Order: sequence, then C-alpha cells, then structure tokens
Amino acid sequence: MKADAVRGHLDALILAALEHRPLHGYAIIEALTARSGGELDLPTGTVYPALRRLEAAGYLDSDWSEASGRKRRTYTLSRAGHKRLAAARAEWQVFARVVGGALGPA
Repeated sequence: MKADAVRGHLDALILAALEHRPLHGYAIIEALTARSGGELDLPTGTVYPALRRLEAAGYLDSDWSEASGRKRRTYTLSRAGHKRLAAARAEWQVFARVVGGALGPA
C-alpha cells in the first residue's frame, strides 16, 4: 500500500503505534508494517516529519536515548495524544461505516 493511501490517517496510525510503549522512529515504521500484515511500508520521509508535527502539536513527548552507541529519539504519547487517538478512532469508525456503505453493493 502506498503512503498516499494513508493520507489523512497517518497521524492516527502513528499515535496507535505508540499507544502501549515508547518507540523510536524506525521502530514506529516497523510496528506499522507488522500491524498491517506487511501492507504498510511507509518511507522515513513521510514518518519523521509527521513525528515532528505531532510533537509540536503536543500529542507526543520525546527523549534522546542511546542504543548500540547510536543516539535516537524515542517518542511516547502525551495525555493529549491519548485523547487525540481516541477521537481519531471514533472518526475512523464513522468514516469506515460511511465509505463501506457507499462502496457496498446497492
């Protein structure tokens, strides 16, 4: 699935990937790939700007960590991020119902 196909839903996908544990950028991409059964293969050039945008909006917190001698930024959901994720899930349910009804057999 192309990154274009998730346009408008990328923020919610990233928030969902971070719901249960902190992850660094590449681990978020891997988590989304795994959670989608390999269907989502998002480029770093799509994910990293979204992470910066979500952090600036107050939905993510981040800290620098070091692993195997490499520094990396690890992201966690803020309280506002948890609320935004809940709202995005509710919006998704409505969207899926409406589009499913429109695309379904007449």
